[in-house]
Amino acid sequence: MSSQSANSMMTENDSAQRPLQGLRVIEVGQLLAGPFAGTILGYFGAEVIKVEPPETGDPIRGWRKLRNGQSLWWSSLARNKKCITIDLKSDRGRELIRKLVDTADVLIENFKPGTMEKWGLGPEEFKYANPGLIYARISGYGQTGPSAPKPGFASVCEGFGGFRYVNGFPGQAPVRPNLSIGDTLAGIHAALGILLAYINRGHDENGRGQIVDVAIFEAVFNLLEGVVPEYAGAGIIREPSGSTLTGIVPSNTYRCGDGKLIVIGANTDSMFKRLLKVMEQPEMGDDPRYSDNNKRVEHQEEIDGRIAAWAGSLPAATALAQLDNAGVAAGPIYSVEDIFKDPQYEARGLLQQVTVDGEPLTIPAIVPRLSATPGSTDWPGPGIGSHNDEVFSEVLRLSKDEQSELRESGII
Repeated sequence: MSSQSANSMMTENDSAQRPLQGLRVIEVGQLLAGPFAGTILGYFGAEVIKVEPPETGDPIRGWRKLRNGQSLWWSSLARNKKCITIDLKSDRGRELIRKLVDTADVLIENFKPGTMEKWGLGPEEFKYANPGLIYARISGYGQTGPSAPKPGFASVCEGFGGFRYVNGFPGQAPVRPNLSIGDTLAGIHAALGILLAYINRGHDENGRGQIVDVAIFEAVFNLLEGVVPEYAGAGIIREPSGSTLTGIVPSNTYRCGDGKLIVIGANTDSMFKRLLKVMEQPEMGDDPRYSDNNKRVEHQEEIDGRIAAWAGSLPAATALAQLDNAGVAAGPIYSVEDIFKDPQYEARGLLQQVTVDGEPLTIPAIVPRLSATPGSTDWPGPGIGSHNDEVFSEVLRLSKDEQSELRESGII
């Protein structure tokens, strides 16, 4: 293992059996959606063998902020993965992939639909040699339908999936969160689908696997809550509503007297009354105009105006302390710097430290949290081809001479 992946992060849970130990995953996807699914599986014990192009590797290795020539993000996204290099565009490279997949439980790919088939690596190629294979496919629009052949990046699919339309302020262009939410959601859905297929394989008398087809736009579409039935049943088109939540009052962002922003979500009847007591306006709690959420929605502007005036009279820390003491759901809007300082993040173990090239680096833990079989970070994202020798020698049983020949010909 290279120095980039040395110094594994040890925790008190390292001796615990992890739920996916013994599961072998071959990850041939690049960038974010497929690799994030692999990250989740690897965190909970799966052996994830990540296949990258020789020399260049996964593009994310060079994205955003670099340290010692490698992306800081990479250390998180490629944690616990065994990184090998194979040229998928070569016949010999594809032969190696077939042999590798024949040893595996799961294959993850997120190429444009038809690419794996063009290479002779589609699901049908493994149907008989490895009938138990779970073949996970992530793409912008899915493997079927008229849009399937189109390139589908998260930015486009977030719009197509309905998310961007409701995200922003009325009359303005939709706002993009400064994150690749569509890719991450697709990765989570892929991990969920893989685990569902894994459970089903255990129940199937023949131990058969299946295809897991994840579309980025569908992962985003899955977030739309009541948008679809409200349109179908009442003709309502959910519009963007800025920092509020349509049909839920009060739930908004308010600027305090020191300029800091806080979120208050006092949208149950009892919590709304507690908020009014904190604001020293308890008489509003007895006013029938505000007695339930539907009535409060009719008077949203007035209610938000009163809350904004109260919040604006106090520093954020004072306002939040009063709300916390009264049992009102409220909190600050954190930057990553704030996250690093908050004791709740520390108590939950969400910031884990690894060592990369002799230097410490904090990366986020992966949730959910399991009490008996927790996941953990064993090593950060390794250097390109770090596990070539291990995988080619121990998994594919290639001799040193064969590996040397493959290296010289640029296959690995």
